[in-house]
Amino acid sequence: MAQLSRKIPLAELHCHLGGAVTPAIMWGIAHAQGIKLPTKDYWEFRDLITVSPRRARSFDGYLQLFHWTELIQSSPLAVERAVYEVVGGAYRKNNVTTIELRFNPMKRNRGGEQDLDHIIAAALRGMDKATLEYPVKPGLLFCLDRAFPYELNEILVEKAIHWRDRGIVGIDIAGPESATFRVADYKRLFRRARQYGLGLTIHTGESGPIDEVARVIELLEPDRIGHGVKAAYDPRAMAMLADRGIVLEICPTSNLNTRVVSGWDEFRWIFDQFRRNGVRFTINTDGPEMLKTYIRDELATLGRLGILSLEDQQRAAETSLAAAFVPNVSDVPAAVLEPAPRGVVEREEA
Repeated sequence: MAQLSRKIPLAELHCHLGGAVTPAIMWGIAHAQGIKLPTKDYWEFRDLITVSPRRARSFDGYLQLFHWTELIQSSPLAVERAVYEVVGGAYRKNNVTTIELRFNPMKRNRGGEQDLDHIIAAALRGMDKATLEYPVKPGLLFCLDRAFPYELNEILVEKAIHWRDRGIVGIDIAGPESATFRVADYKRLFRRARQYGLGLTIHTGESGPIDEVARVIELLEPDRIGHGVKAAYDPRAMAMLADRGIVLEICPTSNLNTRVVSGWDEFRWIFDQFRRNGVRFTINTDGPEMLKTYIRDELATLGRLGILSLEDQQRAAETSLAAAFVPNVSDVPAAVLEPAPRGVVEREEA
């Protein structure tokens, strides 16, 4: 199966900072900060923060991997170094010229011990430093957390608005399912973020109920959806995605590791449903170092298995560039850059 040329620039739209820094760099950052790790053996540490065949695959098990990565990244110096390494590494390894990194600053300030604005400013410094060295257009997204009380998530949105002119390009909602989380509670907050020009994406259609995708679209009106693979099983959600031009951020290896998708045969059916229904999608890693995969690996595997043709891969790459929240993406064909329909927003503004 033909593969995309490495000369073709790619965009990575769904990448968590906690899963994107190489273990060797994380090891060095931890020691530089004097963090007491559970092991003094580097190879054991590497297994601790990456997926492993010895560890049972599950959604909760995958989320637990972030405990140590978030702790190690919990200082301004650590966050700056982490962002710098990820942005530069993505370009060197995969010719990723547009990258959006997402993280929760409140999970990097040691429960309030570190100043939140210092964490954010450090992340932006790391991003700026990488752009001085590489021809990359990066942006940062703040992840709200389903397990957080509304008040903390509201602070994160206000911080994103405050720093939007420095490189914060959007917000997200992530984290495990929570009994206290209600999509409807965030309608006003997401509308406020949109008014200030922030891009909106939400983790849904992954571990939660199938009908949550349609509910999220209806109430929060996102530009993109993180994962969203379960939408393939809901005709209403598929129609809403196609009608509103909402782009899915598909992370194949991640979904297989968490058992959200049972195998490549199911993925074959899912992608077929997307194509049949005119649903736009992108291919991403979720966390390349934690999952031991890169974006070109994902595309190559989908091509080798006959799930995505070379044309499908090219379209996914073009869609990624067009759907990015990072501004001034100038290297996308004009036909791809047509704005996605925003029916609900237009009715609201009218």
